[in-house]
Amino acid sequence: MSSLDWRRILAIVLALAALQRGAAEAMQAGKAEDSGASAAQAESPQPLFQEGEAALRASDLDRAERAFRAVLAMDPESAGAYANLGVISMRRKQWPQALEMLQKAQHLAPQVAGIRLNVGLVYYRQNDFQKAIPPFDSVLHDVPDSYQARYLLGLCYFFTKRYAESASTLEPLWAQASGQLNYLYVLGIAANKAGRADLEQHALGRLVETGGDTPEFHLLMGKAHLNREEYDDAIVELEQAAKASPNLPFVHFNLGTAYLKKQDLDRAKAEFLKDIAVEPDVAYNYDQLGLVYYLQQQDEEGEKMFRKALRLDPRFGSSHFQLARVYQRENKYAQALIEIDAAEKLNPDSDAVHYVRGRILQKLGRAPEAKAEMQQYTAMSNAAREKRHQELDASPIMPDPQLAQEPQ
Repeated sequence: MSSLDWRRILAIVLALAALQRGAAEAMQAGKAEDSGASAAQAESPQPLFQEGEAALRASDLDRAERAFRAVLAMDPESAGAYANLGVISMRRKQWPQALEMLQKAQHLAPQVAGIRLNVGLVYYRQNDFQKAIPPFDSVLHDVPDSYQARYLLGLCYFFTKRYAESASTLEPLWAQASGQLNYLYVLGIAANKAGRADLEQHALGRLVETGGDTPEFHLLMGKAHLNREEYDDAIVELEQAAKASPNLPFVHFNLGTAYLKKQDLDRAKAEFLKDIAVEPDVAYNYDQLGLVYYLQQQDEEGEKMFRKALRLDPRFGSSHFQLARVYQRENKYAQALIEIDAAEKLNPDSDAVHYVRGRILQKLGRAPEAKAEMQQYTAMSNAAREKRHQELDASPIMPDPQLAQEPQ
């Protein structure tokens, strides 16, 4: 966890501790003196709350969880306990449990911006950028100088292609963030897509000035070429970055993507495996490696990689889509339909998903549904072709794992 995360968590804990103390005092004041309650029932939950705080700071998540659940047994209205249980689940990457706890805390303490920030983070870390926007926006409304809320909100707008809002949200961070290459890269692209040429030139000029001849700069330049489908130029830049810094995160991932686009499958595989060695928990690598295996007709290996990607990120629609194609090729149409339905739920606007679903439904003998899917595919693909020339210099096709990193 970054130092910024620690400071945020500590700030939330301190704020909520005051709320919790007030709730505990009110609870105690309301008890009848002759109720016959045991000494344990009459005790304040505050020592347990402090024990939980200390355990959380020490990363002893099991002890922290026990302490905060004990607080809730004494005071079921403790917003602080729910909020910290949410943080514990976030640390464990247990997103549904984290969201449940944080939403209970938010209901009890809607005025605490830090709780809403964590709700946004739960959605953000699952790449559900659309759902992350409202909580981040509400935090920024209440705390206009929140660096983290503003940066993450700007990235959410960026990944959902709301470029004008992304640029206007990120621009005020210039004084704090203009030394960061990722910030300048995103701001420059957002400004370009929003038609703000002055801001685009300002950001890109600063990017060149700041980047110099660093590996990070060559990585971003390689990504820019990659997004424009200039694969040879992308490889030149990315190879420079990899030579200078072989363990630079995502450099091998982007090289693998460039080689995959050129249909150089063996080199693509080698690069994805290199990135896995550097970053073993990035779902994108396994998804793209699975695609390489699929193209090489090694379906068993491809299936393993797609399953690995989904274990890391259950919302990874691309892996559901590719699994559907694997099962389709193996004539396992019932399994293929399960996967393509999952892909459609996550990516309802994908023409490719509707096409594959239509073909699978045909094989299952569900002709009317298949016809409807193919009609939807035709309508969507025609609209996509009309927009194609506008997208060649756009942001990454899928939410970019490098750019999606939280601000440091």
